[in-house]
Amino acid sequence: MIDNKKITVVLPAYNAGQTLKMTYNEIPFDIVDEVILVDDLSSDNTIQKARELGIKHIVKHTVNKGYGGNQKSCYNKALELNSDIVVMLHPDYQYTPKLIHSLCYLIANDVYDVVLGSRILGKGALKGGMPVYKYLANRFLTFVQNVLMNQKLSEYHTGYRAFSKRVLHTINYNINSDDFVFDNQMLAQIFYAGFEIAEITCPTKYFEEASSINIRRSIKYGLGVLKVSFQYFLQKMHAGKFSIFTSRYENTKNLHT
Repeated sequence: MIDNKKITVVLPAYNAGQTLKMTYNEIPFDIVDEVILVDDLSSDNTIQKARELGIKHIVKHTVNKGYGGNQKSCYNKALELNSDIVVMLHPDYQYTPKLIHSLCYLIANDVYDVVLGSRILGKGALKGGMPVYKYLANRFLTFVQNVLMNQKLSEYHTGYRAFSKRVLHTINYNINSDDFVFDNQMLAQIFYAGFEIAEITCPTKYFEEASSINIRRSIKYGLGVLKVSFQYFLQKMHAGKFSIFTSRYENTKNLHT
């Protein structure tokens, strides 16, 4: 805990058996209270490794729900455990758990409600092995997103994120896509709800065991990102209305009217 705020790390896992131990062993348990692993129907020994490590909260999907669907289970379980701060950490060891202190203190001290670990701040992305085409796509999409959403993030595509419970209780993330564009829908929802987002520099590691998506899915993801950004722009200009920008409270109220 930090100032009596319960901190939970969520691990959205898919075939993470080879890297889970490295990731878990670097989690700073001097402040982290709970770890949740959600396994998205892995075909390897991810569940077995999680049990060997003593992870108490393991959620097993009986069907593959996708990256976004996995995160929904992660955050729902974290809120069920009454977590105050939730850190999403990929168990493929692409992001270092050693930054969890920095992410969490900004939220625990009520400076920001959301903190991202950015691979683009500094010069670590290409040095860490990010493919050039992904780097260029990241820069292009981020530029367009910042213009359409009137923001100044260094990148929208990092998988290293920390949230206050206030954010997770406010935005309606459960209606988002189950695919990779979930990440960008969530950031659009957060900005639309009026929260500010902080970024810290995060080194990146690309290696064989680290998860990644192929070019075809990357193109699909990029088109999805542009769609979300235009939806945000249109909603802000009162030229459209899109369900992802409905708050959890509004969605619940609509279900009962």
